[in-house]
Amino acid sequence: MRRVMGRFALICALLSVASAFAGSAIETKTVHFAKGASSATLKGVLKGERIVDYRLRAAAGQTMSVRLETSNLANYFNVLPPGSEDVAIFIGSSGGNEWSGPLAATGEYTVRVYLMRSAARRNETASYTLTVGITGSPTAEKALGPAPSGDARVKGTPYHATGQLPCSMGDAPEASAQCSFGVIRGKQGNAEVHVTPQGGLERVLSFIDGKPATQGGEAIKASREDDTWLIKVNDYEHYRIPDAVIYGG
Repeated sequence: MRRVMGRFALICALLSVASAFAGSAIETKTVHFAKGASSATLKGVLKGERIVDYRLRAAAGQTMSVRLETSNLANYFNVLPPGSEDVAIFIGSSGGNEWSGPLAATGEYTVRVYLMRSAARRNETASYTLTVGITGSPTAEKALGPAPSGDARVKGTPYHATGQLPCSMGDAPEASAQCSFGVIRGKQGNAEVHVTPQGGLERVLSFIDGKPATQGGEAIKASREDDTWLIKVNDYEHYRIPDAVIYGG
């Protein structure tokens, strides 16, 4: 019951955030870092229902940091992931005016600066300084190399494709269940397949030049069956990875 109520509260919070900006005038600005810099400092003024969206690109595996200094205690920022118009990964009115976190997806992020509804209705003003930074290197992209330009990503994710693939856990090698997957592709034959069994932890399987790569200290066994790799991890996890997942098509 407690979990259900928690989910209900979260849904209500997201809906209230979306409705708070309905009908407001949103101005969009692109954030540019100076050559060699990993952050930018921006100054602005809000009045009433004016909202400013600062947009910048970042890659999965990097870390974003945001800090807002303001003259008005009702002035906050939200952080929206790629493809989102209102659902945020950070909400300033509940989390404060400073945030840092790892990014799960590659794409254009939005830092939305606004006045709380009550202050906006009173036509209050806020003078602010916003500092936005991106640090760290992209994870898969750095190791895999650039993907072909025509290999588009699934909207709102770092993956070039998502779906289900055969898998099983235990002594039986046959893949009798289905696992969710997302794949990040690099240059031809390079891929990172993120597989998640039902109720299990994510398993990342790397392929270089079309062949399974060493997975850290894990015991990996691989064999071929037609156009599919049969992957066994620690003699317990069994995955079937078709070539189409690695190469696309």
